[in-house]
Amino acid sequence: MRVLGIETSCDETGVAVYDTALDGAAALRAQALYSQIALHAEYGGVVPELASRDHVRKLVPLIRETLAQAGMTPADLDGVAYTAGPGLVGALLVGAGVARSLAWALDIPAIGVHHMEGHLLAPLIEDDPPAPPFVALLVSGGHTQLVAVEAIGRYRLLGETLDDAAGEAFDKTAKLMGLPYPGGPQLAALAAQSDKAPGTPGAYRFSRPMTDRPGLDFSFSGLKTQVLLAWRDSDQTDATRADIARGFEDAVVDTLAIKCARALDAAGSDTLVVAGGVGANRRLRERLTAMCAQRGGRACFPRPALCTDNGAMIAFAGALRLAAGQYDDASVRAVPRWDMATLSPLAA
Repeated sequence: MRVLGIETSCDETGVAVYDTALDGAAALRAQALYSQIALHAEYGGVVPELASRDHVRKLVPLIRETLAQAGMTPADLDGVAYTAGPGLVGALLVGAGVARSLAWALDIPAIGVHHMEGHLLAPLIEDDPPAPPFVALLVSGGHTQLVAVEAIGRYRLLGETLDDAAGEAFDKTAKLMGLPYPGGPQLAALAAQSDKAPGTPGAYRFSRPMTDRPGLDFSFSGLKTQVLLAWRDSDQTDATRADIARGFEDAVVDTLAIKCARALDAAGSDTLVVAGGVGANRRLRERLTAMCAQRGGRACFPRPALCTDNGAMIAFAGALRLAAGQYDDASVRAVPRWDMATLSPLAA
């Protein structure tokens, strides 16, 4: 099946074509992505109404661009997949409306995809993909979860954040120190190498929250407060900003690694899949790769371009379900809040 994937859950418009007749990374025939970062930067965060309007402007041109890149026309498609949730309801409805209309016009099936299932499955697009069962760390701006993946579509939540997700903590911490939106990637870059001062490991050491007790849940709000106090009481120079950024990043990476090791033990697995925007963080990748190697297992990541929201993960997740005979009726469906545990497995 040649499946068009549409992602409009928040502030990125993503489109891709996935071809199940091909193997590995080659099956991703084409993809295009438009980011709204510049649009929302002056507000310091995503404005839902502006996000929806921009999806309306950008989605159809991106579909045309992606099909042209794949050397295809709409008539060559066998199915359409779109993000049905979770996300901003207005943004979701833009993608859902276009997807359902296209599927109706072409008389092909369409399916609404769970956004986080798309992230979870993104590493499986690459060559040499892991096979279930495995443990997945979903770590993005809105979610930090550990999930036992028993089969595709059969998920068991092991632990999640009780407050800010890791990506939110990155962004909010960056904002506290005066970094512009979106601050998370800039904070990580500052921690590695500032233009004016390198981050010094160990200059600031913050707590590794909830690692001193059993369990697999996360909490990053207290860590954010520690950074605020450290920054407030410091000389607030560029060198200090870099040192605090490094201390914060080390604390998040250590916390995630400790919890991932516990989750692998709890699930009896030696394979860890990492997905979501924070999964592109270089230090996190290095730490989790080394941790899994020491255990005799492996850590699997999608390429950095597939860590953030994108159409490829939606096309892939949708293609798996459409190929299994699953599809939706003609209604336009948007589910702003959607528990991934309620998804149906690919096979009984």
